[in-house]
Amino acid sequence: MMMYMFDLLVMVMFLSGMYVFISLRKYLLSMLLSLEFIMLSLFMFLYLFLMFNNYEVYLLMMFIIFMVCEGALGLSILVSMIRTYGNNYFQSFNILKC
Repeated sequence: MMMYMFDLLVMVMFLSGMYVFISLRKYLLSMLLSLEFIMLSLFMFLYLFLMFNNYEVYLLMMFIIFMVCEGALGLSILVSMIRTYGNNYFQSFNILKC
């Protein structure tokens, strides 16, 4: 019974992160935070799955390394965008401009 509650919690976390990612597309920082929230919910789901089935958890270490790299890359893009454009509005970010 407790496992189903955790699964439901992870599902609600994932869906709320997806909703924020889809609906709030004005600022790059809010999009990055919602992506990190989605990755956190996937990490929790993977942890519950591996613990429930008695698998090794080495995959979790690789997953969290990729999460950290994704967060660092997002923050570096945010900093370079603020230095270039002066704001973090996602609409002002255009890849075709030099």
